[in-house]
Amino acid sequence: MTTNDYATYIAGLPKVLAGAACIFRDAQGRVLIVEPNYREGWTLPGGTIESSDGETPRQAARRESAEEIGLDLEPGRLLAVDWTRGSARPPIVAYVYDGGVLDEEQLKAVRLQEEELLSWKLVAPPELGTYLPGGLGRRVGAALGVLESGAGAAELEDGSPVA
Repeated sequence: MTTNDYATYIAGLPKVLAGAACIFRDAQGRVLIVEPNYREGWTLPGGTIESSDGETPRQAARRESAEEIGLDLEPGRLLAVDWTRGSARPPIVAYVYDGGVLDEEQLKAVRLQEEELLSWKLVAPPELGTYLPGGLGRRVGAALGVLESGAGAAELEDGSPVA
């Protein structure tokens, strides 16, 4: 295979997007979620992995959390990886990390990225489905289950565990 053949082969491969987020909790176990201004609904602090810069999923989770909520904290362990199909976009591989338990001082230091976010709130896990419906809610639920059980990272497809 020549260099040109290889370049053509690589250019023809399916495209996959990648994102990373952190689950931050307070002492009562409530989860910090954010409200984007560019689409309906709520989500976790996180975003797209900048692969052109060689950024890793863990680095992206930290960078995006720092940008979105103003807290530059090293992510904890990987909780879940979710292969998420889309009809109007390529599939997304979503990495979810443990952001840890935030103390009162850290919660008071939360500063939203006004270019992208409208608000943030802490939500008890039983109420998360109201704010994070569908696959995202299942993904967060699976990640919280991993935290609770101490099990290894969850492998998901569209938010549901892979058997």
